[in-house]
Amino acid sequence: MKDSSMIWHKEFIKTCLLIIWGFAIFQICVSCAVTAKKRYCKAESCYYELRRDIESQKYRYNWLRCIKQFQDVYKQEPADPWASACMYMSGKLYGELYIQSYRNSDKHEAIDIFRGVIKRYPKSRYRAKAAAAIRALETDVSESRRSKTGTQACNTRKKYIPATSRTHQSNRKTVGNITTITGIRHWSNPTYTRIVIDANRETSFTHRLLKKDSSINKPQRLYVDLKNSIQGKKIEKFTPINDELLRDVRAGQYTPHVVRVVVDIKSIDTYKIFSLKNPFRVVLDMSGDSMVAGSTAPTGKTPTKILSTKQARRDCPLIVVDPGHGGHDYGSSGYLKKVYEKDIALQIAGRLAKKIRKKLLYEVLMTRTIDSYLTLEERTAIANTKNADLFISIHTNDSENQSTYGIETYVLNLATENSEITVAARENATSTKNISDLQTILTDIMQNTKIDESSLLASYIQDSSYKYLRSRYTQVKNNGVKKAPFYVLLGARMPAVLIETSFISNPRECKRLSSASYQEHLCEGIIKGIRKYVEKSRMAS
Repeated sequence: MKDSSMIWHKEFIKTCLLIIWGFAIFQICVSCAVTAKKRYCKAESCYYELRRDIESQKYRYNWLRCIKQFQDVYKQEPADPWASACMYMSGKLYGELYIQSYRNSDKHEAIDIFRGVIKRYPKSRYRAKAAAAIRALETDVSESRRSKTGTQACNTRKKYIPATSRTHQSNRKTVGNITTITGIRHWSNPTYTRIVIDANRETSFTHRLLKKDSSINKPQRLYVDLKNSIQGKKIEKFTPINDELLRDVRAGQYTPHVVRVVVDIKSIDTYKIFSLKNPFRVVLDMSGDSMVAGSTAPTGKTPTKILSTKQARRDCPLIVVDPGHGGHDYGSSGYLKKVYEKDIALQIAGRLAKKIRKKLLYEVLMTRTIDSYLTLEERTAIANTKNADLFISIHTNDSENQSTYGIETYVLNLATENSEITVAARENATSTKNISDLQTILTDIMQNTKIDESSLLASYIQDSSYKYLRSRYTQVKNNGVKKAPFYVLLGARMPAVLIETSFISNPRECKRLSSASYQEHLCEGIIKGIRKYVEKSRMAS
């Protein structure tokens, strides 16, 4: 009896130990899973921080730091459910790094990693994503091989953008959705030309600058290839420009799924290319040296000089006043019935134009004088082709919170606050996500733009407007100078600001905005700011 009791006791202890061991193993597995998930989230945070910081994206080690965090997870725990996600993300980062670096090694590294995802994790949901990413990257490789000028690494910024293809990837899936290229528009003057390629839906595109080839009588040219696209029936295949910079623009169906737009060049200094959304279009800004374009403008201008040499040749400054929205674009709706931003903006802009002519004796050009619709890129193009000295866009603000009120003035720059992104999204008639996407390329677009001068102009207008209104009204709030990526300010070659005059959604300010006297007082404040800016700029020059 005693022996059987001892045997039972041993078996009981053995069973308990097995249960404890099994529970410990289970806890370790759970702990590993949680750890892998946490490490993925940490690596993902590194990636999102990098996407938000344009300056950090310029340095390779910042990309490799985030890539390593993803790689550590799937290399150390390859069987973990989060391993496939980490492996895919490391490939994605290498692909995005390639867009920054133009290194073929980065592209091939991304392809190898995506192939690893397909081989190691065939049942993972990332298999299809990896296959799609490989197709996109390998398509770019094959096109580069077909080109006469091979892909070259670009580690330094030159006067001309090197003859390497750069891909602008769309965030939308375009498989099965063919994009139709619907039109080509352009505006030009002796030193600047803006070309806009219109499409009916978003798509990715590449561009390449080719050197002049006298042996086959080919001028210098730039081509843009729009992927997964067909040429619309009404698009002009040949558009003559014949200004000092460009000869013409040609469009054709390069392959069954690629539309190629070619710009034949006479002489350019630099170019910038970017896309806008809702509707989707590709904008190409080309600039030429003033001396090459036949200008007799003197050289040697200093950074503190506000008016450029080409602008200084005019006897009196030209200010372009842009009433926001118009036509079928009503802008924001007011707190009061039948009060719309497009109408208020036109009224204020008209009063401002009259005061500029009368009190400052400057030339004024309004982008619209009636209730008509203009695209946002057209408004800036008008100012650029007229060699305007200042560009002032007039708007009214809006908020879901009807108690929000005040005046604020914007300049083109990276938005740092959610409220700034929201305002830019509304005025651009797009989503906050599209604004975030635009911010990733804004640094390149903003090069050689008058950021400091625009900020100075904005500060004078904001301060003068607030003080003038405060002396005549109660409950006037100074919301300060802010920055955001407004489409209407992109590519402006002069100091440019956007004034959110007051909140049309606020009961008190909507009533004031509808009042002729308030509009007059508001314009008086803006005039004082413009006068102060011009006086200071003349002293600086």
